[in-house]
Amino acid sequence: MLRFTEEHEWLKLDGDVATVGITSHAAEQLGDLVFIELPKVGAKLKKGEAAAVVESVKAASDVYAPLSGEVTEVNDGAVADPAGVGSDPQGGGWLYRIRLDDVSAMDGLMDEAAYAAFAQ
Repeated sequence: MLRFTEEHEWLKLDGDVATVGITSHAAEQLGDLVFIELPKVGAKLKKGEAAAVVESVKAASDVYAPLSGEVTEVNDGAVADPAGVGSDPQGGGWLYRIRLDDVSAMDGLMDEAAYAAFAQ
């Protein structure tokens, strides 16, 4: 299940763990990414709080926790190669994985069609 937020994050659910990243739209708006800061494994995130930072030659932007839960894994490759997040934001450029406190909260996020309409 793939879902999107109004803050331009995507989530892909696998069991009760969601992989989180920025959308292609967000990556295009940011331009060339030069720095990424990710949450620590084990961090407890609350929906809506800043979880990560992506910095481009244009600006630094917070990446917000789309849902509440505990960080189970981070993508060290994204930190080592921020440009890779910009070139493949919804694939190998994922940022972190979070074990959701409430999987049913995914239902409150946008599906691909709704996000495409929102992002225009």
